[in-house]
Amino acid sequence: MAMTTTTTTLFHPLLPTSSYKSGAVTSSIVSFPRSQFPSSSSSLQFHSLVSDSTSIFGRRKFTGNLRRVSVIVSAAGTTEPLTVLVTGAGGRTGQIVYKKLKERSDQFVAKGLVRTKESKEKIGGEDEVFIGDIRDPAAIASAVQGIDALVILTSAVPQMKPGFDPSKGGRPEFFFEEGAYPEQVDWIGQKNQIDAAKAAGVKQIVLVGSMGGTNINHPLNSIGNANILVWKRKAEQYLADSGIPYTIIRAGGLQDKEGGIRELLVGKDDELLETDTRTIARADVAEVCVQALQLEEAKFKALDLASKPEGTGTPTKDFKALFAQVTTKF
Repeated sequence: MAMTTTTTTLFHPLLPTSSYKSGAVTSSIVSFPRSQFPSSSSSLQFHSLVSDSTSIFGRRKFTGNLRRVSVIVSAAGTTEPLTVLVTGAGGRTGQIVYKKLKERSDQFVAKGLVRTKESKEKIGGEDEVFIGDIRDPAAIASAVQGIDALVILTSAVPQMKPGFDPSKGGRPEFFFEEGAYPEQVDWIGQKNQIDAAKAAGVKQIVLVGSMGGTNINHPLNSIGNANILVWKRKAEQYLADSGIPYTIIRAGGLQDKEGGIRELLVGKDDELLETDTRTIARADVAEVCVQALQLEEAKFKALDLASKPEGTGTPTKDFKALFAQVTTKF
């Protein structure tokens, strides 16, 4: 909250004053000769021309031959936009979150962290987009300085082994590049981000993960034999134990579809995976991330997130009510 201290001269040469400050209010006692005031007036009200958010009220008190004016200046500032860093801002979901924050410049100052120069150019980033490797704590430190909130959208990305021919049937095989396994990216990299954010005094972290973490035999864990959901879950627990206000969003199967046109569903403990509603548009995940930064109902909560099929249910608009449904902290 921005506070303003204002000095105002009232239609008369300033005479000796006494003043004090208390919080956002400054009071001054200004003494004027009694003859300077119309005798028919018992009270005065002044309106400052300094700013729209400042008002001055004066009330006269009679003391001997002097008429005393008590002037109270109250300055109520406006709420500053939240400065938010999106890590993984070059990814498919990260790009959408970053764009949404940029579009709401009255509410947010958007910053991004990407891994390569090419990713920075792709999202049109300038000075507010940093290039750094989350596996290196030193590379994160400068990016988190001065931010209010952090949205973590980094994740290890499996690569398809060459030579797969879908016409021959079977399933493709995947691998992770050396040094970019889930243990290094989804655990160590996210831990580094949480530690850096905590050291910088960040007020909230939104972490996007995946449903399925309650099942050690989930197919995602078998990709490259890398246990991606195991390491994601470990990072989520680390965040929940950090003491920083957090929102953990475990998204269902991500789809590259339009957002804002479906009814969103929240759940816990992978219960949604047992239903037919276990997918969600990336754009909807991005919107939930942005809304989580604004609502107290989203803090210290973990939720599974999916949506009803397009054309069924009522598109979600009340995100406060959506978060209020969530009772799980992990």
